[in-house]
Amino acid sequence: MSKYVEDSKKLLEYIGGKDNISAVTHCMTRMRFVLKEPEKADKEKIESLESVKGTFLQAGQFQIIIGNTVSQFYNDFTSVAGIEGVNKEQVKEEAKSNMKPMQKLMANLAEIFSPLIPAIIVGGLILGFRNIIGDVKFFEDGTKTLIEISQFWAGFHSFLWLIGEAIFHFLPVGITWAISKKMGTTQILGIVLGITLVSPQLLNAYSVSTATEIPFWDFGFAKVDMIGYQAQVIPAILAGFVLVYLEKFFRKISPASISMIVVPFCSLIPAVLIAHTVLGPIGWQIGDIIAKVVYAGLTSTFNWLFAGLFGFVYAPLVITGLHHMTNAIDLQLMAQFDGTMLWPMIALSNIAQGSSVLAMIFLQKNDEKEKQVSIPACISAYLGVTEPALFGVNLKYGVPFICGMIGSGLAAIISVKSGVMANAIGIGGLPGILSIQPKSMLMFAVAMIVAIVVPFLLTILAYKKKYSLKK
Repeated sequence: MSKYVEDSKKLLEYIGGKDNISAVTHCMTRMRFVLKEPEKADKEKIESLESVKGTFLQAGQFQIIIGNTVSQFYNDFTSVAGIEGVNKEQVKEEAKSNMKPMQKLMANLAEIFSPLIPAIIVGGLILGFRNIIGDVKFFEDGTKTLIEISQFWAGFHSFLWLIGEAIFHFLPVGITWAISKKMGTTQILGIVLGITLVSPQLLNAYSVSTATEIPFWDFGFAKVDMIGYQAQVIPAILAGFVLVYLEKFFRKISPASISMIVVPFCSLIPAVLIAHTVLGPIGWQIGDIIAKVVYAGLTSTFNWLFAGLFGFVYAPLVITGLHHMTNAIDLQLMAQFDGTMLWPMIALSNIAQGSSVLAMIFLQKNDEKEKQVSIPACISAYLGVTEPALFGVNLKYGVPFICGMIGSGLAAIISVKSGVMANAIGIGGLPGILSIQPKSMLMFAVAMIVAIVVPFLLTILAYKKKYSLKK
């Protein structure tokens, strides 16, 4: 008999039976269910199973933490249940039926940015490394940087910008591609649209404010400014969706025999024209307003309050999925103000939640089953991914979650009051210091210490008061 057959039989019963399962798949460590009636799942009984490390509901999916042997469990479960699994994309789509409109919006936004995250992380690491070798004066009694004393590192510093520029300046290409991919339309058209937003023929977005003259297309009856949208997020999102819906419309009405010609032609040209005449300027203004409002909040007299609230509520935002909107705001701040004060607070929130888990590891050092979840969750949070920590440990016990929020809020106040700014986003948790501007690294390190120590100590004190520890 396979190892997980008995637990699979019990899980099928506790989850509400075969008829309650709309779809099932698995990822690296979790079983992921879409349930017709999630309330039928008995969480207490499910979590009592020897194979189960925890459960949580996210993005319309009921997820069960199994661990590294999840693929074996999945095979046994599907065999016992007599159902066929599906891929993760199908589960995501099925799960949207359980979501409210705002949750669907955030899920769609997340799916646009998710394929871009690896590139953004690489870009953040590159900019962070360029910070270290190009801006920090380590040599000759603190008067020179590495690139000032070494031609090799000077050349390497310059070379790395080739990649950094490709990732951040040409981000609209990635966004329009990701939208086409997510919406099931022609991806190369999305790429072409993105390129038209950042073409070298256009005035670079970073040069608009200082340009004495803006070039334009003259159509006789109208003139259109030739402005690029390098690093601009909202114009790219708006343009991408216009292309998608134009393509779907023309594909629906075009005869199949000529659709290969009609659909791309009638979709791409209007989309590019609308992007440069209407959506680009509107998107630019929207992004500019959002960036200025956030920046004003971060630099106002009451910036400590803004920072404390943001640091405190960021972890709950992760639970709802609303945190994905901060990617767009961060990228807009970077384009507008040559850096972002928002991302350091996000990195500190990652650290704070990880530190609460670290406290739970200390408190439950004799509980092997709990450590199977908490140790990987802690490492993950310290590296910038907090979902395992939040859903696997902190929300389960409540106390560490609140303690992490408090520590995050305090660290955020220190970060913002000190004017800490990041050059890039994508690197969360402890490695987040690599994305911080050199002049701010010391104070960010102080904020990091607060994000580590405060949640750790608060969790231990609060947990000991509320619970009797397992011996």
